Amino acid sequence: MSASITAPAGLPLLAEDERAALWRSLGATEEETRELLEYARSEFDLSRAPASFPLPDEPFVAAWTGYVEEAERVGVWACLRDRLVQLRFPIEPGISESPAYLAATRRGVWPALESRGLELTRPEELRLFLAETPVGQVPVILATTREDFVALVRALAHRNEPRPIPDAVGATIIGGFNNWDRVASLRRAWEASDSSVGSPLEWAARWREIVRDPDLYQDRFIVLGSGPYSGEAAADVGLGEAEWTRSSIAIRLEHECTHYFTRRVLGSMRNRLADELIADYMGIVAATGSFRADWLVRFLGLERHPVYRSGGRLEAYRGDLAQGGGSFRVLCAAARCCARNLEAIDRLRPPWTRSPGSAADKAEMILALAAIGLEGLAGEAAVDMYRTARQRRLGAA
Repeated sequence: MSASITAPAGLPLLAEDERAALWRSLGATEEETRELLEYARSEFDLSRAPASFPLPDEPFVAAWTGYVEEAERVGVWACLRDRLVQLRFPIEPGISESPAYLAATRRGVWPALESRGLELTRPEELRLFLAETPVGQVPVILATTREDFVALVRALAHRNEPRPIPDAVGATIIGGFNNWDRVASLRRAWEASDSSVGSPLEWAARWREIVRDPDLYQDRFIVLGSGPYSGEAAADVGLGEAEWTRSSIAIRLEHECTHYFTRRVLGSMRNRLADELIADYMGIVAATGSFRADWLVRFLGLERHPVYRSGGRLEAYRGDLAQGGGSFRVLCAAARCCARNLEAIDRLRPPWTRSPGSAADKAEMILALAAIGLEGLAGEAAVDMYRTARQRRLGAA
């Protein structure tokens, strides 16, 4: 497939007819081509990308910096139970509709400390830290057991309901999180600023002003598990157990940080193959120093070419495509092409793992891959498109 790679800054590199040609070249029928074009349509807004990186921290990072410092003194679990009200409740069916839970999560009425809260198997092993990204720091809670990871995700992302968490899920970004500890801090600062205020009615009026600015009280953070990435055994990726554990955490962390980047800079993060290819690419490079196409195809469930292995992660990213259908089979073929092309692209990138300018280099790599798009990454011109995307950013700077 030849590619028109002269699009102006802020636009994808491939036109619609070129995207369609890629799917047809992989064997898609006209109906499947239409379905795949809709599936692969990018929601990244490349025109939003700033001229330079890194970006400053988002407002919530200041509160979490305090949490990290407090956790060093009192322990992570003790700190978080005092700051995140959801951790004061157990995981139980229907708890999210209970009066006490609604009062806590809608009005910031905290239950008593001695009330039955979330139970973890190894709370003393929790880690809390701030991860550096090209778009500022992001808070990370790391659990060392699968049980604790699942409990935290249910509490913080699913309103303490016992929602099933698929085995393939080992990390999640929690966004739009109403942090009632930050709200309490705002109220204390408001009351301290003027001794004549402080009645419930006056605070209600002030609260109506606060809710108009979610930056004042909403957070975004990552919850990580420490299990093997994508459920793969250490022997299957050619590493020892300890090294694979370290690598799995590194891949998972960089993967989620990449989603954080695209959400903040490009306005989107989705469970679609293009998003996940970029995130897995960044994660593998962070863990090993270079990209491993064989790891990516294994993570996706594509190592038994041309057969897809049920349970691979690609099925979680298929959107509305029927697993086992013609469009899904073509998507599998495209993913294999992408893995091969990403390995070729990786040989051209700056060595950011050893570079003082790593934040900027990482950002530009993510932006280039986002501009290429899924069809571009799968096509024969992927490497040339990468060069053009990088040059286009340099020309626009």
